[in-house]
Amino acid sequence: MLIDLRQLKGIYLICGKTDLRRGIDGLAATITDQYELDPYSRALFLFCGTRKDRFKALYWAGDGFLLLYKRIKMAACNGQPIKMR
Repeated sequence: MLIDLRQLKGIYLICGKTDLRRGIDGLAATITDQYELDPYSRALFLFCGTRKDRFKALYWAGDGFLLLYKRIKMAACNGQPIKMR
């Protein structure tokens, strides 16, 4: 598994529209500057983009950052909003 869930110190959902063209340094700067959080804290930071089907996640793995990108196929959910449980 890429991220050991037992090691997570928190999960932060960064709401709003984040520029997903940003890389590791840009997203880490957003965490520090706008939210005054520590990107090295072993927390998982989830970013939403302008489009509703794209997300990025940033996680400090102890020896480097892990940057994940997910694009959800809208046809899979028939264009309906995604329901979170």
